[in-house]
Amino acid sequence: MALEVGIVGLPSAGKSMLFEALTGARASGEVGMAAIPDPRLGQLAAVVQARKVTPAAVRVVEVRGTGPALLGNLRQVDALLVVLDGFSGTRVPDDDLETLKLELLVADRDHVERRLERVAKQAKSGDASLRKEVEALEKLLVHLDAGKTMAEYADELPPELEPLTSKPLIAITNGPAASAGDQAADTRPEDRPPSAAWGGIDLKLEAELAELSDEEAAEFRGGGESALGEVVRRLAETLDLITFFTAGEKETRAWTLRRGQTAIEAAETIHSDIARGFIRCEVIRWDDLVAAGSHAEASRAGKQRLEGKTYVIADGDVLNIRFNI
Repeated sequence: MALEVGIVGLPSAGKSMLFEALTGARASGEVGMAAIPDPRLGQLAAVVQARKVTPAAVRVVEVRGTGPALLGNLRQVDALLVVLDGFSGTRVPDDDLETLKLELLVADRDHVERRLERVAKQAKSGDASLRKEVEALEKLLVHLDAGKTMAEYADELPPELEPLTSKPLIAITNGPAASAGDQAADTRPEDRPPSAAWGGIDLKLEAELAELSDEEAAEFRGGGESALGEVVRRLAETLDLITFFTAGEKETRAWTLRRGQTAIEAAETIHSDIARGFIRCEVIRWDDLVAAGSHAEASRAGKQRLEGKTYVIADGDVLNIRFNI
């Protein structure tokens, strides 16, 4: 299953434009896929002469507004992209970011309070586990009433809650693009204050360019990359993702995993049948395959190895999973 990111923002900040720019689709459906740029994919595809090239992607969900009910639709996403108004001259992006954080906190408090009411009624049956959950929820509600987020809660959170304020948050200012020097400084994660909005992206322009062909958009940019490429990469960095590849003539494709996941989890990512019938995994580093010029030459050079289900996938691994159903 693809990782998911939710787009939130105050009215007219540019949420739909970010959705369209990331996915290349109009926001009417409110769900789309955003490709993760990776120059390694094209090199691998050229080596194996792939007829189809498929980048890794994340699922993007947009909500039209704020408030507990709407924000509740994002409880299952992996991270949040917050769009801030940096173009109208009537708003202060960092102030809006704090407002949105408060909206998320209120939504979490509402969610906990409603669950507490429901579980408290059920606990009247005398069930010990329900009484224990009531105590945990009451303690958590006190924590939230103090203005603290779920991420700041010291104890273990009830797994059913799926809180919003514990999710990674990436803030993007919709406005004039930063200068080359500012943009370079902004792309260093260690230089960004946790609450600061990142960069400055003209989302209207990016949404319009998303409607063009890749060649036309690249020509307009003078061969440069979309400003959104860094957004998607930063998202992957925030979620601690790695990329592995499958490279064949029919299709060469990039896939994402959380860092530390194994070969059997990579198989599950590709297809559940492959995971069920997993036998072994042939692994080649992407640059070794490119240098060798083919799978056969890489194998002859001793660059290919066999791994089992528990092998921890490394970023840049090219996998050929042998399976039998």
